[in-house]
Amino acid sequence: MLLARLRLLVAVVWAGSLWTVGYLVAPTLFATLSDRSLAGTIAGSMFHVQAMASLVCGLLLMLLLWLATPEWRSVRRRKVLAIIAAMLLCTVAVHFGLQPMMAELRATGLVEEAVKSRFGLLHGVSSVIYLVESFLAVWLLISVTD
Repeated sequence: MLLARLRLLVAVVWAGSLWTVGYLVAPTLFATLSDRSLAGTIAGSMFHVQAMASLVCGLLLMLLLWLATPEWRSVRRRKVLAIIAAMLLCTVAVHFGLQPMMAELRATGLVEEAVKSRFGLLHGVSSVIYLVESFLAVWLLISVTD
């Protein structure tokens, strides 16, 4: 029972951190701060912390899935594992794939139109992946509480 509650708590922390940073903190920074560069820097730091939290939560959930779900059917266990793996893949793709490319472009000052366009494209792809991960988090919460 305790491990089941811990599993739910980790899933809630993971989902909550995704939603809070992505849909409350980052938009608030850009709406509040007049310096968009500063807002982007702070948001980037927050997304970094959130990505590290995602990795920890995902790995912890996999461990709890392995240790604390003897009553689950193997189909359910595989489904939850697939959701966790997909969420981790989203995190890795954005944080270690797209974010470094965006940071490199941002370092150029985003002066040239081609650079701005590429940054916008990468930011859009990153946002879509983040949205997918956010919906996967809903599915994860539903799946660990069934």
